Amino acid sequence: EVANEADELMNSLQHQIIIPSAKQTMRSSNVFLAIAAGFSSTAAFAPVLGSRGAVKTKTLWSAAASGPRRNIQTTCQLQSKVSSTKSSTSLRAAMPSLSTHCDDDLPLARDAMKFIDNSPDPFHVVQTAVEQLEEVGFVEWKDDEEIETGGKYYFTRNKSTLVAFSIGENYKPGKGFKIIGSHTDSPNLKVKPYSKRTTAKNGGASGAIQLGVECYGGGLWHTWFDRDLGISGRVFVNDEETGTIRQKMIKIDRPILRIPNLAIHLQTAKEREAFAVNKEDDLSPILAMAVKDSLTGGSTDDDSTKDEWQKKQEPLLVQMLAAELGVETEDILDFELNLFDVQTASLGGLHSEFVHSARLDNLASCFLSLRGLIDHVKGGGVQNDEDISMIAMFDHEEVGSSSATGAGSPIIGEAVKRINHALGVRNALMAGADSPILYDRAIQRSLVLSVDQAHAVHPNYASKHEKNHGPVMNGGMVIKRNANQRYATNGVTGLIIRQLAKNAGLPPIQEFVVRNDCGCGSTIGPVISTATGMRAIDMGCPQLSMHSIRETMGVKDFTHGLALFKAFFSDFSAIDSKIEE
Repeated sequence: EVANEADELMNSLQHQIIIPSAKQTMRSSNVFLAIAAGFSSTAAFAPVLGSRGAVKTKTLWSAAASGPRRNIQTTCQLQSKVSSTKSSTSLRAAMPSLSTHCDDDLPLARDAMKFIDNSPDPFHVVQTAVEQLEEVGFVEWKDDEEIETGGKYYFTRNKSTLVAFSIGENYKPGKGFKIIGSHTDSPNLKVKPYSKRTTAKNGGASGAIQLGVECYGGGLWHTWFDRDLGISGRVFVNDEETGTIRQKMIKIDRPILRIPNLAIHLQTAKEREAFAVNKEDDLSPILAMAVKDSLTGGSTDDDSTKDEWQKKQEPLLVQMLAAELGVETEDILDFELNLFDVQTASLGGLHSEFVHSARLDNLASCFLSLRGLIDHVKGGGVQNDEDISMIAMFDHEEVGSSSATGAGSPIIGEAVKRINHALGVRNALMAGADSPILYDRAIQRSLVLSVDQAHAVHPNYASKHEKNHGPVMNGGMVIKRNANQRYATNGVTGLIIRQLAKNAGLPPIQEFVVRNDCGCGSTIGPVISTATGMRAIDMGCPQLSMHSIRETMGVKDFTHGLALFKAFFSDFSAIDSKIEE
């Protein structure tokens, strides 16, 4: 009972008590009891715990009094017993704070972690976002439906790209669009169209059943080895009752797949020097062992009744999908699946100042833009707005954006035209202008925030950054610039964002520029500007380990990003109107 109480108390203190050295291994409950034993009385013990010390302190003290004490050295540096409340107060001042400078940022960070955990692929990103939008009154906009001022709408494309927007109640024809763009995809391993890789019935020499996978994007593929991998995506299922083909989402967050490393003993001296990955041969994950086939002398799976597509699928994979979805294997017609790390996002660092997670690039931006729009609506922003506030989450950024659902598609331009037409035509006579002119006005008065994660300075590789343009985590949002137009930022758009941050009381905006001897990446900002003619800026939250299977960013930057996006939706027009054309 005492151990359970101590564990509960330790959790409530967010594990901020550290034991740097001990001569024996102890569970967290015993560690805490040992710390408690350093106090000579309940009166001395309680002030250190504060109000949370109400967990049967006397019981803890009694149990701790007989516990191990001699060999424990804590960060509190307890040298002697404390015999009075006055002494305990002095000791409390010497102890590291049990609260952290990030406490206020943790609730938002945890919401982001939950969003990311629920969204292992673009289909689930869109699904998760739609659920949150509908909770606050957004409705799906069909092509032939009317819209009105004060309304909140969304539409999707291919279930992997999402556009959502609110229309200000004071909207007038020709007013601008405030758009935050991000992307739903991340580098990963996708199951090949024909998933069967192991042709031998007994799994071959290894006896292992593997899946064929394809590399998507520019991942740090060595980080995918020895990870617990699940599978997610969408499955096309024949519904005989309705005569339709249904799309069913699937997310198996159990460690059903793994890509094992080769033991060091089997590597040559040259192979040990550098870990080189052959993406075709080395990245095939193990699904199962062919134990049943080995014992029975052959497979019981009958290919005679299957079509050509089914014959080229790994039977165990199809059986697993059917079981998860509650359908027959023969009703599965196709799928789009990718692998993901089943380890959930976590807080890290001494003061919980980091978030460690998969897909921070770029689901952190998706989450912040979504929350920014929702908070704008819930905070009454629509009632006072003269513009249209929009978020756009595109697929396929990691492979160039040139697709029917990428930022290079007509989606954003057509959305602006459709919205402008639906709202402008009926008010064209009032405005004294025709629809094309109203559209041109809207384009010139709009701004796109292309939000994608930025590179924070890596402490072990600081020389990789330009020495005067090195963003740090928890230091605020980052503007990306490139004189060769790899990023869309210019003087005007950068100034607008800096002013928004200043007015919102945020840390000064950080700047990122690549070294002259280093190549520069790009993202959706230039793509959207080229396709629509809208002004744009490239920016994002600083992070480490970009394109790794697990990445790191600061918890405070979630707070910084959300505050900036809310300020963008509420104050952009006022700042933009002050800048001379």
